[in-house]
Amino acid sequence: MSKPLNIGMVGYGFMGRTHSNAYRKVTNFFNTEYKPVLKAVCARDEAKVRGFADTWGYESIETDWRKLVERKDIDAIDICTPNNLHHDIAIAAAANGKMILCEKPLSMNAQEGEAMCQAVEKAGVVNTVWYNYRKVPAVTFAKQLIDEGRLGRIFHYRANFLQDWTISADLPQGGAALWRLDAAAAGSGVTGDLLAHCIDTAVWLNGSMKNVTAMTETFVKERKHNLTGKVEKVSIDDACAFLCHFKNGSLGLFESTRYARGHKALYTFEINGENGSIKWDLHDLHRLQWFDYKDEGPLRGWRSIHVTDSDHPYMSHWWVPGLQIGYEHSFVHHVADFLEGVEKGTPVCPTFRDSLETQKICDAVLKSGKSGSWAEIE
Repeated sequence: MSKPLNIGMVGYGFMGRTHSNAYRKVTNFFNTEYKPVLKAVCARDEAKVRGFADTWGYESIETDWRKLVERKDIDAIDICTPNNLHHDIAIAAAANGKMILCEKPLSMNAQEGEAMCQAVEKAGVVNTVWYNYRKVPAVTFAKQLIDEGRLGRIFHYRANFLQDWTISADLPQGGAALWRLDAAAAGSGVTGDLLAHCIDTAVWLNGSMKNVTAMTETFVKERKHNLTGKVEKVSIDDACAFLCHFKNGSLGLFESTRYARGHKALYTFEINGENGSIKWDLHDLHRLQWFDYKDEGPLRGWRSIHVTDSDHPYMSHWWVPGLQIGYEHSFVHHVADFLEGVEKGTPVCPTFRDSLETQKICDAVLKSGKSGSWAEIE
């Protein structure tokens, strides 16, 4: 008989839905010792959070996260709030002995992130950050190929994450729906929201970075603020591009923007090594593009691997080969890994400490974007 693991979630927006869906589905497909129980969801608007709880099957609601983290019937706190609340909720949750699942990025800056790491490590609680793209089977498969040495020495890593939803100057900033455009709530723009995903994946696949040089731009300088009703300065970055040196000697090229008309969520990466190359595209997430120089000359070329066989990562838990899965399944995989870590007493990657490295890189990118100089990674 499975053991209950009571979830208390803070926030009910887009990420709240993806996480709730994962908690509900995971034990239907993965044989785990622990079973998530949707015990409570918390948000300030009582009517809206009650509606969310009724839709997803949460047993109760709270309107103050402080009460949630103190509840004796909660085992794990899931933080799905704007970035400026991650630190305080995580510190309080750790002090109350709760396991913690935190949305990305880890924190507003590395100083906050370090305090969060120390809190969970002192409390000895299981912790993870929802960098879900690691859990896409094709991306996990790429990690296996790299770790097996199939690419040989790595020379280049390039990635981009392109969107187009903030182009209109009439779009306001701030508030529940548009907090990502408000630096006070988000900390940064595309760097923390989109490039953080690219950076986390890159560090996981290719190792640590040494230094970066970046350029950032804010195309719309002022927007009306939903909370004050006034036109205020926009302090987040609308676009960011940076170069980096990885510690393994390879070069990196990263770009992100919310001003790429025609792109809603284009996330791609390509890795070039001495023996082969790998490409991946979120729009075709179940496929991994692979080039192997060892192939015979006349047959040498890019091949498309349909990552749906039972010997591919995670896929034995789903459908028959040839039938693909999607974005939401990456969150199911993350919950499955979390439950396994709870059962075995092993770290659930990426941990807070893992994600602090990404936060330090984001800080260095923003620092370089302002100074125009190379910035070292602490």
